[in-house]
This record gives sequence, structure tokens and C-alpha cells, in this order.
Amino acid sequence: MASSDSTSTLPKEKPFGNYSDHEDRMISPITEDGSVDRMGKPAVKARTGNWTSAVLLLVNYGLVTLAFFGVGVNLVLFLTRVLQQDNAEAANNVSKWTGTVYIFSLIGAFMSDSYWGRYLTCSVFQMIYVMGLMLLSLASWLFLVKPSGCGDGELQCDPPSTLGTVLFYISIYFIAFGNGGYQPSIATFGSDQFDEMDPVERHSKIAFFSYFYLALNVGSLFSNSILVYYEDSGKWALGFWTSAGAAAAALVLFLVGTRRYRHFNPSGNPLRRIIQVFVAAARKWTVEVPGNSDMLYEVQGKESAIVGSRKILHSEDFRFLDKAAVPTGEDMHVQAIKNDPWKLCTVTQVEEVKCVMKMLPIWLCTIIYSVVFTQMASIFVEQGATMNTNVAAFRIPAASMSVFDILSVIIFIGIYRNLLIPAMARISKKPKGISELQRMGVGLVIGMLAMIVAGVVEVERLKRVVVPDEPSELSIFWQIPQYALIGASEVFMYVGQLEFFNGQAPDGIKSFGSSLCMASISLGNYVSIMLVNIVTSVTSKRNSPGWIPRNLNSGHLDRFYFLLAALTLIDFMAYLVCAKWYRCIKLDNDDGRQTLVTAL
Repeated sequence: MASSDSTSTLPKEKPFGNYSDHEDRMISPITEDGSVDRMGKPAVKARTGNWTSAVLLLVNYGLVTLAFFGVGVNLVLFLTRVLQQDNAEAANNVSKWTGTVYIFSLIGAFMSDSYWGRYLTCSVFQMIYVMGLMLLSLASWLFLVKPSGCGDGELQCDPPSTLGTVLFYISIYFIAFGNGGYQPSIATFGSDQFDEMDPVERHSKIAFFSYFYLALNVGSLFSNSILVYYEDSGKWALGFWTSAGAAAAALVLFLVGTRRYRHFNPSGNPLRRIIQVFVAAARKWTVEVPGNSDMLYEVQGKESAIVGSRKILHSEDFRFLDKAAVPTGEDMHVQAIKNDPWKLCTVTQVEEVKCVMKMLPIWLCTIIYSVVFTQMASIFVEQGATMNTNVAAFRIPAASMSVFDILSVIIFIGIYRNLLIPAMARISKKPKGISELQRMGVGLVIGMLAMIVAGVVEVERLKRVVVPDEPSELSIFWQIPQYALIGASEVFMYVGQLEFFNGQAPDGIKSFGSSLCMASISLGNYVSIMLVNIVTSVTSKRNSPGWIPRNLNSGHLDRFYFLLAALTLIDFMAYLVCAKWYRCIKLDNDDGRQTLVTAL
């Protein structure tokens, strides 16, 4: 792994704090991207960040995701077996919970970018996360899994108590809040450990996002293979306590690396800056924008007016917003006395708003893919539970089939980084091979194919139903292709999203950029709930059981899959238009312009 290569050449370190600022600069250069150490001084490359810190954060993230999937992967079965909900209700509750996890990512991103910084945000939300997991473990152990070992598909659980149910929902939404607030900050904090002004570290930063998604899947592999087996056999409390222990270990590991991390100072409230641009532009609605962008207002010097942010060069998109940066005689008089961004904004502040507006159409086109992705945690599991899960004397938990998704991700990340990117780089003469936008488009296509394959498998499953109330004779291993295709699509879609939104987001809203990926998953879950409700309502009229009834043998889940495939095709065509229109952010560096991402 790249960590060994990047750390082996570093000079031998002295104990932390034994250098003066002058010695630091003489022995090792400082970072050029504005990052600082924990004392707020410019970060020294040899003593902070790089793969030493990044690997620590990757292991931390792996443990956190182990804990998360230890709860999430079997949650739909816990709801049906222990809380005794029907399939549609359980699927919707899982989608609501998963959606809430990722909507909370916007709160974490806001606190990280605005006030707390990424280190403190990660620390606080991890503590909340551990508290939620411990409460869930206690609630399940003391109140819900009664008698012991119930909820295994054979032994019926007692009706859940009101207290137990209330504690359960409080705990899982504590988990949602903690994990959601942590996720966008840890992704950005990990990438902060690399100086993108350094060519070597810039390459490592791009590689980090692939390893970040790899850590997610390696962490969840244990949950989807080992924990899911114990939970499926009725040992729910053991599975939840294991998740709590993993989250606690992750928190300790995160704190261990405190002295080596690189940081970026928070840039203040981005919502305030965005509103200021619109207010200033509205006040000057009749003012004509000059043809020469050099006539627009910008502060002098290397740094922008936004704390911790580099300057952004002017773009031709959304020209009406440029009115906010057109100086008038009154503005210059006010500026000489006191800076008033409600009347006159800098080009960088205006471009920050433009960047958000340009990213939103791309982001909206990723939501349908997230609808496809979320089926793996709900409908796929319910489909697998109605198939033949026996291999000799061993029964395969339906939720454990997501192992094939994880293995697919791990394999395709290797193919992606070691074969595809080098091959495409040679063909296209570009270092990245294919752009992030192109990768996301490929992910959409593969996701559509996954839904078609899932629909075909469901058709075959229904053909092999012998007893209407019993599982089909079709082996659950027929689900492997649909899980593998989802895994392949994730490598292109979600790794591409992480790179794209992090690279295109201005410095002052980097965590917000990472949170867009999580927010896409969130809205995907809510759209999935809406679709399930609409499909159930429309198709269950006139004494028809509908497409997704409690007994899937009397339904038509295949038609639901084909509907998702059709929606993905429509979404893909809209995505092509948006990606073609998109123009990249350009930063004002010492050596001129720098385009961070190549458009499709």
C-alpha cells in the first residue's frame, strides 16, 4: 500500500515539540496549501499528515463502518422478527433510518466548515455514535430479545414492550446522528493530510478516496459475514455489543493520532456568505456587469477574504451573480471604512456560490442511483429470505449475501486503480485516465444493469415456488450477480462522487462537498420510500396483493426492479446533459490557473 512508500523516505523524527519554527523550516519544508498543525502553526511535512495520519484515519473509518453495518445490514430482519413489522413497513423504516443517517451529514459538514473544524467534529460525533450503540445493545439485551435467542426465523419473540421500542428508536437515531455527522468530516479530514500543491502528495490525495471506500467495505466485511450470522441466529445483543466495542476502539485510535494531524481553520458560516452574494446582487440588479472580469472586486494578496480559502478565478457561468462583485463609487467609499459584503462581495465569494449552483444538477442526477443502491439493504434481503438458503446442513442468512457486494468492491477497486486507470491514461494521455464525471456515468449504467439482473432473478424465483407460503426452490446464490454489479457500480459512482465533490468544492466548504455524496444516499432512501408507497398503493387495488406484499410469492417484485431500471435510464440521459454543461472550478495559484477536475 502507498503508505509504506510515502513514509519510508521521511527523515528520522525528534520528539514532538522539540523543534523551533526556524528549525522546522531548515529541516523540512512546510505545506503550501494552508494547512496547520494542532498548535495553529504551518504544518511541517515531515512531522504531520501524509500516509502516516491517513492510514490511521482509514483504520478508524473501517472500525466505524464495521460497527455501523453490524446494525444496519440486518436491521430489516430485526424489525420483522423482533419488532414484528411487515415487509413493506420494515423496508420503509430502514430507508427512513438510512436516509436520516446521511441527512445528518449536512449538519456535520456545516459544523466542520463553519465553526468546529474537522478534527473536533469527528471527535464529538464519534462520542455520540458510541453512546447510541451502547444504548441499542442495552435495549435489545434487557427489553426486546425475549426470550433469549428469539428472532432467528424460528423462535418467535414476545411482543415488544413500549419502553423497549422507545429506547430502540432513540438509540438508532443517536447512531444515525453520530455516524451521519462524522462521515463527511472524516472523508475531508483524511484528504487534508495531503498537500495538493505538492505533486507527489496530490497523487496520494487522489488515491486516498479509493482506499477510503475500500476501508468502508473491508470494515463492513466482518459485519456482513460474521456478525450477520450471529444476529440471524438470534444472538442480536452479542452483535450489537460487538459493534459498540468496535466504535469505541475507533474513537480511541482516532485520538491517538491527534499530534500528527494536519488541520484547516474553519471558514465561518457559508450560508451567510451565500446569502450575502444574492443580497448584494439584488441591490445592484440594474448595474451592468463589465466585460473585463479584472474590473470586478477582489482583495489584494495571495489569500482571499474567506479565512483559510484560496482565491477562485472568475467564471462566465451565472453572470447575474457577478453584479455582487461590481464596485460602485458608494461601495469603494464604504470599503475604505469597513468591509461590507452585504453590498460588495469579492470574486472568490461569488464564485463559491457559483460552484455550489453548478454542482447541484450533477448531485440531483445521483439520487436515482442511490435509490438503486438502497435496495441492497432492504428489498434484496427480503427477496433472499424467500429463496432456498440451505447449503447442506448450513443456512445462509439472507443479509450475508451483501458479502458479494463487498468482495466485488474490493476486487473492482484493485482493477480500477491498477489496470483501468493506467490503461485509460495511456489512451487518453491524461493522468486520471477518465474523469470523475465519466466514472459516475459508468456507475449509473452498471446500476441499471444490476436492477435488470435482479428482476430476471425474481422472475426465475417465482417460477420455482412450489408451496405458496414457503420459500422458492431457487438457490439464494442466484443473487450473486446483482450484488456483484452493485459493488462494481459503487466503485465508479461513489468513489467518483467523493473525488468530484471534494475536488470541486471551494476550500471554505470542503466538508459540504463530501456531504453531498452522503446527502444523495439520504434522498435516495426517501425517494425509495416514496416509490414503495406509490407502487404498493397503485398495485394493491381490487383485491390484488400488489407488487411488494408481505408474502413475496404472491407479488411481482420483478416489475419493481424493472421500474427502477427504467428510471435509471431516464436519469442517465439527464445526467449526460448536466455533465456536458458542467465547467470546473479554477483556483488562483502562484503559477496561474489550475483545473482540478476534467469535465465529461
